[in-house]
Amino acid sequence: MKILLIGASGTIGKAVAAELGARHDIITAGRSSGDVKIDICDPASIRAAYEKVGTLDAVVSTAGKVHFGDFTEMDDEKYRIGINDKLMGQVNLVLIGRHFVSPRASFTLTTGILTKDPIRYGSSASMVNGAVEGFVRAAAIEMEPGLRLNAVSPGVITEAMEGYGPFFRGHDPVPAARAALGYAKSVEGLQTGQVFEIF
Repeated sequence: MKILLIGASGTIGKAVAAELGARHDIITAGRSSGDVKIDICDPASIRAAYEKVGTLDAVVSTAGKVHFGDFTEMDDEKYRIGINDKLMGQVNLVLIGRHFVSPRASFTLTTGILTKDPIRYGSSASMVNGAVEGFVRAAAIEMEPGLRLNAVSPGVITEAMEGYGPFFRGHDPVPAARAALGYAKSVEGLQTGQVFEIF
């Protein structure tokens, strides 16, 4: 399969590239690195990336930025970081990308454990993750026949614990390589409208 991997330079992205790259042709993409440059906050950038790479068999997003901050200091601008990036960025990857993929292609988006298990400073992440999961479940039932849409929801990643550890006390971290299996299940399986939880 020909797979576009957005966020390929990140911790999860690298693990997904290693997992799927053993069997498929991976085109890496990111804001500042990769085979193709893409800013998921900019629909024109998304369209230009799709036009450059040609017809795809799968699109995988491990990208998405949110603002972590104390709720007492959160405001419209801080929440819109996640809304514009991790939520609408990933939604637009599907809305635009559906016109650039093969008839039986799949889209795989990324959410996270904070949907169901919130932490201090994580209200934006919880909100955005929940919205992405709602989009996946609802949009999947209206996709063109043959197209699939899923999300992967990993726990806090082991390799990221140095920075995130203080916020995830008591959590059992997930190695990036194990999280990558959820993406393989989405891309290489047949299910749609699912959120694959890797906790």
